[in-house]
Amino acid sequence: MVATKIAVVVGSIRKDSFNRQVAEAMAKLAPAGVEFDWIQIDDLPLYNQESDSDSPESMVRLRKAIKDADGVLFVTPEYNRSVPGVLKNAIDIGSRPWGQSVWAKKPVGIIGVSIGAIGTALAQSHLRNIVNYLDMPLYTGSEIYLTWKDGLVVDGEIGAHSKDFLQGYMAGLVEWIKTH
Repeated sequence: MVATKIAVVVGSIRKDSFNRQVAEAMAKLAPAGVEFDWIQIDDLPLYNQESDSDSPESMVRLRKAIKDADGVLFVTPEYNRSVPGVLKNAIDIGSRPWGQSVWAKKPVGIIGVSIGAIGTALAQSHLRNIVNYLDMPLYTGSEIYLTWKDGLVVDGEIGAHSKDFLQGYMAGLVEWIKTH
């Protein structure tokens, strides 16, 4: 049986990122037969159309990883009521050169965690607009606006209070990816 491959793009490049911790813990909740490809975005240059014809290796690597994936999971913090610039830059790089977007038709899920009371609701709203424009079928089984609190991730695992909910999200996302 061929594994379902999900590219995980974490919008925070901070070493101890809450979003990275949640993404890694959620990967452990996925059903059998799922592989995760952790997409590196911290070494990408700022997008410049002049690099479309002669892209640096980091841009080529990003495009290939997304192209090779069956689906995408964005895990994003919220910066100033939107997505972090590093995430938007990665999205822009993958959408170019014009007409050659690696994002098109890739089924996608969006989650995020923040210390704020509304989690990452506004960043996710912006990201939904972006993925809609990029023609990415969005999994809408649940909207996940997590607030970082003690017990959300414990020793690299999703805590007991959130485990069933997030495991259900992962199962639904995997099915969404398989059907698209």
